[in-house]
Amino acid sequence: MVAAASVVTLVGTVTGMVSALDHGRGSDQARPEVTGTPSRAPLPALPEPSPSPSRTTRTPTAEPETPEQQDPTPSPTRAEREQRTGTATPRLYRHPDSQVLDWVRAHPDDPRTALIASRIADRPAAVWFADYSPDTITADVRAVTAGAAAQGRVPVLVPYAIPDRDCGGASQGGAPDFEAYDAWIDAFAEGLGSDKVIELLEPDSVAQSDCLSDADRAARFASLARAGRALKAANPRARVYYDAGHSGWNPPDKQAALLRQAGAVAADGIFSNVSNFHTTADEIAYDRQVLSALGGPASLGAVIDTSRNGNGAPPDHQWCDPAGRRIGRAPTLTTGEARIDAYLWVKLPGESDGCKGAPGTFTPSYAYDLAR
Repeated sequence: MVAAASVVTLVGTVTGMVSALDHGRGSDQARPEVTGTPSRAPLPALPEPSPSPSRTTRTPTAEPETPEQQDPTPSPTRAEREQRTGTATPRLYRHPDSQVLDWVRAHPDDPRTALIASRIADRPAAVWFADYSPDTITADVRAVTAGAAAQGRVPVLVPYAIPDRDCGGASQGGAPDFEAYDAWIDAFAEGLGSDKVIELLEPDSVAQSDCLSDADRAARFASLARAGRALKAANPRARVYYDAGHSGWNPPDKQAALLRQAGAVAADGIFSNVSNFHTTADEIAYDRQVLSALGGPASLGAVIDTSRNGNGAPPDHQWCDPAGRRIGRAPTLTTGEARIDAYLWVKLPGESDGCKGAPGTFTPSYAYDLAR
């Protein structure tokens, strides 16, 4: 059984609320259920059950370089990387609004606050755009990209409004049809600005496409290919990545074939492990196999969600707030691994899948367990 993405960070006119629940697509991964109106200040994301994909922001400051728990192959330090290349590596952006930050600010005397603040709240994370809001999406995106540009940092954006999202599961929603979605993507692209930005295009949209009819799958892939072109045309410095699920989902050859149909070869690469728990080592090996089978330019790379994979996936394939999990490698654009462009926190640690707290809400006890 495979699970898809999870809770999302919403951005819109008012701070939105997203809740994610598992929807029978995996055992160690959860999918997002979106509710509420998005806001200019995004909220973090939730996960889904296992053999499928999943997904997750704050005020920028230097990214802490805390080592990942139980995950080998440490990456070189930023100083070592810059010395080798002679150029400074850009740093990731933290949006100033998130549920974890709200909790930290409201609970200065809680004995868990210091650890949660230093190990979770202080990390840059992805901003999800999960509400279909054609009238405000340009301004919502621009608010994030302009904030990042003012700090000289790189934001991670997650467009998440594909029609038939989650195949009608817990994270169902999105645009009413592909014509509306194409227009939404065009409006999204207008807010990208001209600085560097990373975009993870529609988690689960490729790996989870088996639920669609042949005609609907072809229409989805055509729209995804168009979306990639539109995002790149609007900002040539944007790096666009396509959904590769995760190492416990589709075999590499199958996933590569789907990605090829969705236009990933013309983008910048793939992303994996959103809201999931598979180890970084497993994802590196899997992503390289997918890239090899995908073909295309050698410049294609992969990004990995490391937000909760410090101890790997639970042996029983539990996906809903499983016990014994830990945060993984700190978000960084310097991995030291060939063809691995970044480790990102797409799903924000501490946002419940629906077992330790209400789906999509920050649960301090869960965050504390992940951060210890």
